[in-house]
Amino acid sequence: ATPIPRTLGMALEGLRDLSVIATAPQRRLAIKTFVRDEGNGVIREAVLRELKRGGQVYFLHNEVETIQNRKERLEALLPEARITVAHGQMPERDLEHVMRDFVSQRFNVLLCSTIIETGIDVPTANTIVISRADKFGLAQLHQLRGRVGRSHHQAYAYLMVPDKESLTKQASQRLDAIQQMEELGSGFYLAMHDLEIRGAGEVLGENQSGNMLEIGFQLYNEMLSEAVRSLKAGHEPDLLSPLSVTTDINLHAPALLPDDYCGDVHLRLSFYKKLATAKNNDQIDGLLEEIVDRFGKLPPQAQNLIDVHRLRVLARPYGVVKVDAAPGVIHITFKKDPPIDSMRIIELVQKNRHIKLAGNEKLRIERELKEPKDRAQLVRDVLRSLGQPKVAQPA
Repeated sequence: ATPIPRTLGMALEGLRDLSVIATAPQRRLAIKTFVRDEGNGVIREAVLRELKRGGQVYFLHNEVETIQNRKERLEALLPEARITVAHGQMPERDLEHVMRDFVSQRFNVLLCSTIIETGIDVPTANTIVISRADKFGLAQLHQLRGRVGRSHHQAYAYLMVPDKESLTKQASQRLDAIQQMEELGSGFYLAMHDLEIRGAGEVLGENQSGNMLEIGFQLYNEMLSEAVRSLKAGHEPDLLSPLSVTTDINLHAPALLPDDYCGDVHLRLSFYKKLATAKNNDQIDGLLEEIVDRFGKLPPQAQNLIDVHRLRVLARPYGVVKVDAAPGVIHITFKKDPPIDSMRIIELVQKNRHIKLAGNEKLRIERELKEPKDRAQLVRDVLRSLGQPKVAQPA
């Protein structure tokens, strides 16, 4: 199925559960999808191809006022077809009678409105022609296309538009997406395209557009995720606190994935982002395993990158805002009122001659260490010697 953008957006934010069924029933074939300028030649060819193999056709015309006119034009164009009409304004008994006749193949072309969108399963109907497809949403087009191809026969969907060149940008994007994604199980990816084209809308704000455009989609998602995480933990989110304050780590050595190790710039950026958003060592271990599996043994620069993020994950709960680890001296800067026992810091300074306090929130460690991994290990040892950081109690 194809969730609408708002539902999908809420699922991605963790407000709703999400499950994906990607396995099609046995012997099903992908529906071949074509976007065409509407014309008598295309319609006649599409319908006759289906009728000649003994199948049935849905012809979707979504204007009840003009549907009888369309029937007359189709009867003139396709004298060999047996055409009937179905739409939502018909009496219920008449509609049921028409659908029974169509299922029993007394008619082979059903001229209809979007009433067929749900609850229709006719295995012998394997071609659908959708008039003015540019007026439908992406999820609705996918749903309508799913009315055919419900057996082992090859199915076809023809999306008719007045003129492909004069389509709006969004209509063109929708039709391109549905034409490209015709594989079985592509509904979820179509829904993601729909989310990109239409946006997620607002979830908590007063207006549909919200203030998302003021701050950007990614920051909006991060703020919403932080609020959801706080509420799930059982306490009020602090909307005024800085969002995702990261610890600045400087080992005074190159920390990156070199070009000659990982040549694809998009892959490198993807790994940088995944490492930067890793919340614990298990996530970093998983990424490290994936990198080594794909590209081989880590070069020194890549090892430094992993060390930087391990240090970042460890340092954050201690309230560390900056680690400056030069070869001769290391500075560890804490935020104001860090969640650690101040007596442990005093004991650490008293026991170790090379560790000094440099102001209220900074430790200075004087030790000559040439290797970046040794400096990172020393910082880890110092932080661990401060004991477990205090857990903030919910207000």
